[in-house]
Amino acid sequence: MGNRCALVVGATGLVGGHVVQELAHPSGPPGSEHDRIVVLVRRPSGGAFTGKADVDEKVVDFDRLDRADFEGIDDVFACLGTTIKVAGSQEAFRKVDHDYTVKVAELAKAAGATRFALVSSVGADAGSRNFYLRTKGETERDVEAIGFSTLIVARPSVLVGTRHESRPGEKIGIAVGRAVSFAMIGGLAKYRPIEARVVARAMITAIAEGTAGKRVLLHDDLVELAAAS
Repeated sequence: MGNRCALVVGATGLVGGHVVQELAHPSGPPGSEHDRIVVLVRRPSGGAFTGKADVDEKVVDFDRLDRADFEGIDDVFACLGTTIKVAGSQEAFRKVDHDYTVKVAELAKAAGATRFALVSSVGADAGSRNFYLRTKGETERDVEAIGFSTLIVARPSVLVGTRHESRPGEKIGIAVGRAVSFAMIGGLAKYRPIEARVVARAMITAIAEGTAGKRVLLHDDLVELAAAS
């Protein structure tokens, strides 16, 4: 993976933050050896990436992204995400989760990127009646249509980790999920809570493997890939 450049969007979020940490760490997972890491942020991170070798932080307006911001990018890690409560409306939520992600994919592909890793959600389905799951499914569909040689789609359930923002409902989901995870076997295993760091490591490993086409990673796939790294 030498002489490659990675782009991370959503780098100040839970999974995205771990992606940057793993990519920048000298002993990160196999495939994390990139010569340069670019992170696109809406506002200065306040030193979140200070001291991390080869991390180039760019403050951009996601409503006015420029192809120049994507020149030289080989691998993209799209970790943008919010909640309807934080965004303020369904329209604002979709703008972040779908519109920004698809625009990033379009510009990265036009600039020559070949591999794209996307954080989606368990149950993502473009035909779902559930707005959240439908948006996630439509994002997957529209990114896939752009035609990356490798598309990695991580579909975790509830993410475990320390967030900067408070999500009480998610904390309840984590507690419940952990309490009953022993019973989540077979088809229910994909709903087990999972650490954000595990998702990040699995995405990096899967990108490095470079499997052609779309590859969907559910809970057990993510755990296995992260452990292998």
